[in-house]
Amino acid sequence: KVSDLLNRKTKLRVLEDGKQQVQVVGLQECEVKCVEDVLKLIDIGNSCRTSGQTSANAHSSRSHAVFQIILRRKGKLHGKFSLIDLAGNERGADTSSADRQTRLEGAEINKSLLALKECIRALGRNKSHTPFRASKLTQVLRDSFIGENSRTCMVSLFS
Repeated sequence: KVSDLLNRKTKLRVLEDGKQQVQVVGLQECEVKCVEDVLKLIDIGNSCRTSGQTSANAHSSRSHAVFQIILRRKGKLHGKFSLIDLAGNERGADTSSADRQTRLEGAEINKSLLALKECIRALGRNKSHTPFRASKLTQVLRDSFIGENSRTCMVSLFS
C-alpha cells in the first residue's frame, strides 16, 4: 500500500507509462522556497508515519518513507533527490508474539526489502533484467537506479 504522508485521505496508485516512467498518481507536490519549508514538510510527513511496538523495538517504524525533492527549471525536470527511510527487516522471532496485523506488516516490509536487495544485486551484476516490479518501493525508486544521469548513494544506520 502506498500512502501520501502530506495528504492521508488521497488514494494513490503507482503506474508505469509507455516510456517505462513510474508515476505515483494522486501524490501531493508542494513548492518550497527555502530550507525551512523543506524541513517543515519532513516534520509533517514523519508525524503521519505508522509506528508500533515489537518485541525487538518499542517504537518500530511500520513502513518505508520516501521524500523526494524535484528540481525544475523553467517547468522542466532538472533533477530529483530522494531521501528514503527504510523500515527495518524483521525476524520471525521478533514478531512471533505480535498480533496478526503486526506480523502481516512485518512480512510486507521484508518482502519489499528483499525486492530492493534483488534489484541492487541485479544491477551490480549487470543482469539483463532488473525486477523493479517486485514491490511498490522498487517501482517508485526505479529511476534512481537506471539512466546515465542517475547516481545512488546509500547510507545505513543500524540499531
